[in-house]
Amino acid sequence: MINKGALYSDGTKDYRIPAEPREFETVKIRLRTGKGSLRVSLHPFTGAEETEVIRMERAEEEDYFDYYEGMIKLTDQPVRYYFEIEDGESVCYYTKAGAVDKPQDKFFFNITPGFQTPEWAKGAVIYQIYVDRFCNGDASNDVENREYFYVGDYVKKAEDWYQYPSAVGIREFYGGDLAGIMKKLGYLKDLGVEVLYLNPIFVSPSNHKYDTQDYDYIDPHFGVIEEDCEEAMPEGVYDNRQAYRYKKRVTSRVNLEKSNELFAKLVALAHENGMKVILDGVFNHCGSFHKWLDREGIYEGEKDFAVGAYWEKISPYRDYFNFQEEDWPENKSYDGWWGYETLPKLNYEGSEKLQEEILAIGAKWVSPPYSCDGWRLDVAADLGLTRGFNHKFWKDFRRSVKEANPEAVILAEHYGDSREWLMGNEWDTVMNYDAFMEPLTWFLTGMEKHSDSYEESLYNSGAAFEGLMKNAMASFQTPSLLTAMNELSNHDHSRFLTRTNKKVGRTATLGPKAAESGINKGVLKEAVTVQMTWPGAPTVYYGDEAGLCGFTDPDNRRSYPWGREDMDLIAFHKDIIGIHKAYEALKTGSHLMLHTGYGYLCYGRFDKQDKFIIALNNTEAPMTVDIEAWRIGLKDTDTLSRLILTTAEGHCIDSEMYYTDGGILKLTLPPVSSLIIKNFVGKQACV
Repeated sequence: MINKGALYSDGTKDYRIPAEPREFETVKIRLRTGKGSLRVSLHPFTGAEETEVIRMERAEEEDYFDYYEGMIKLTDQPVRYYFEIEDGESVCYYTKAGAVDKPQDKFFFNITPGFQTPEWAKGAVIYQIYVDRFCNGDASNDVENREYFYVGDYVKKAEDWYQYPSAVGIREFYGGDLAGIMKKLGYLKDLGVEVLYLNPIFVSPSNHKYDTQDYDYIDPHFGVIEEDCEEAMPEGVYDNRQAYRYKKRVTSRVNLEKSNELFAKLVALAHENGMKVILDGVFNHCGSFHKWLDREGIYEGEKDFAVGAYWEKISPYRDYFNFQEEDWPENKSYDGWWGYETLPKLNYEGSEKLQEEILAIGAKWVSPPYSCDGWRLDVAADLGLTRGFNHKFWKDFRRSVKEANPEAVILAEHYGDSREWLMGNEWDTVMNYDAFMEPLTWFLTGMEKHSDSYEESLYNSGAAFEGLMKNAMASFQTPSLLTAMNELSNHDHSRFLTRTNKKVGRTATLGPKAAESGINKGVLKEAVTVQMTWPGAPTVYYGDEAGLCGFTDPDNRRSYPWGREDMDLIAFHKDIIGIHKAYEALKTGSHLMLHTGYGYLCYGRFDKQDKFIIALNNTEAPMTVDIEAWRIGLKDTDTLSRLILTTAEGHCIDSEMYYTDGGILKLTLPPVSSLIIKNFVGKQACV
């Protein structure tokens, strides 16, 4: 009989050699089976056509398993494949969906020759910083009250670092800046952070800065203000052409160049501390303040700046925007993203010069003297007017960035199936909503990621979690999966800790204090345990590690609670990040779901040496479970050691030993708990 539980293969280095083959290379494909005489075949496809079926030969034997191997000679075209297993009486197939009776194309394994993602990005611990709310290291660059008029009112400076964000918080500034990040690099290094992902930092009138004003310069409010003007806008004046302080601050070449220099120092200091830096690129649209449009007249009369397209048809930027009417000056007929006049959509199809500008920006910031380590691309699938152009542009963008810095990562914001962009010639990977944030949130809390709804049928449903994950993970090739940004929270969604209270609503309806009531830190620790052991790059949203709460935008953008941190949660994050970083198997190893049930998940991460079992009990009662540990290669002669146990009360890193019996590990899990168990291999890594 075919032992379906023993069948395993994936795209990692133990089952595909080399794991990221180049064009025209020969690649070895391996399949693990149970013991016994089997006929194993490899079915490769190029395009829609199946090429010659490859008979696989048994090449290695272990206690529980046999390993079969077959060779594929690659061309420069993508290859898909599945396995066929026969025992003389029955037949089954193996795909990304596991052992199945009929292979489905969407679950075929994939190889794109030449598609390689940076090694440093695989499983990297990323820390996302919303700069205005992280740390104020230089009060001299703070946005001042009535510095300018923005979206219906004057901007204002937060009086108290710890105050809740306003219900309409885009024009409210707390003063966080690059100097603040530099001041806290020691904290981040001690936490275990390997990569800084910064929300947009280019010149912009908002605190979120997704309405870019100048792609060439860091905002002096985050950088350096050396040349200033003391004159605030007069009360009752709403014309930003009279925002003299703001105009001086963001158009002064001294301020702009000094701010860029400070950023270069930040990146260099991060590199010295073993950290990479990823920038946020907003290239689908810009802001109405942008120097190319200049709707607000910020650049009017300023030397070295050409006239904006809003004011004159002869502007050199006229074709950067799609104007519906010939109505100059003050032409308001440009296309806005989703109709927002503050977010002019960039007209790529209408301007080759615009394309060249943005491609040059992509290369500029990953090149010296800045030498950033990659881009996160905002609403990347929306860029352009057609899907065809969108793909063409991202292919060009990849070439431009990778030529400037081959080790730069390109990851995109995208909801839904991303496979058409993840073919090796556009994005490296994505923010992992579908194959991480959403399924895990549904399982542990039953909440939608904005806290906008609660779904009882998904809460604690192990079957739903496994199905959602399996379906979404199939969209990824392995190089993309191992670098995917696995977040629990970010600037667009409610804080995960708030989701644990199961309150449906937003700060405008429930008030900010409701986001902090009824929370369950034990559930957060379960989520972080999965985050640090699931395939991908675990990404901590600033303050999550310190117990920060918040409903969705703008409440999720609270200031980091310096001096008021939850030190137990920070200690927990340090310990579990240390575990993640200590073992290569948790970064690039194989993954296998072992068992799910109501309120219960168990899976393995493993390579040839290290084998981990991760288990969660999300119910309020203790639970005893039997785990088929043999399926990840654990033997009865192996000593298993617990690395960490989390509960609602805290966490423990004291070791406890376990043994399997007949390949089965019997575990008793406390209420609302998670644990990581590992085989003992010589001297264990120090965490």
